[in-house]
Amino acid sequence: MSEITAVPLRPVGRGGVIALWVGIALLLAVGIGAAVAASRAPMALAMPPAEFMAANAKKRGVQTTASGLEYQVLKKGKGPTPVLGDIAQFEYAGTLVDGTKFDATPKGQAATFQIGQLVPGFNEALTMMPRGARYRVWIPPQLGYGERESGPIPANSVLVFDITLRDFASLPQGGQPISIPPG
Repeated sequence: MSEITAVPLRPVGRGGVIALWVGIALLLAVGIGAAVAASRAPMALAMPPAEFMAANAKKRGVQTTASGLEYQVLKKGKGPTPVLGDIAQFEYAGTLVDGTKFDATPKGQAATFQIGQLVPGFNEALTMMPRGARYRVWIPPQLGYGERESGPIPANSVLVFDITLRDFASLPQGGQPISIPPG
């Protein structure tokens, strides 16, 4: 005594078929987008520095100085800007163009240096920033470490820094170092 149960099957409506194809198209678009995003970093690192800098200079909001330093103002500051020889207190994070982080100040802490004791591109960037400003800068090799390797930084690397200038002060006449209170 076997009994057969009939299960009524309704044909899939046109809306269901369209929804299925839209879903498949969205999945493909997300997959392609992820593949492109994953390939950008290695492509940027493989790109010659001059070619990378030329392409980067065309991005919205990126400005280029006469020396070739590229920067983008992420937050405007107020007041005057420091000069070479001033003592600057700043936060920073440094990466290669592929996003590999090579150095940063600990969260909430600042570094204090005399402007002129850093790589030329970093010095130049600091002299453009008023207190409270936050810039993203792209330093070409000739304003960074050039043809020499420096720790985790390969030779001929474009350096990318996010810098926030907290404060700065000038050296007094005698040139004796001063301290900037933590801010």
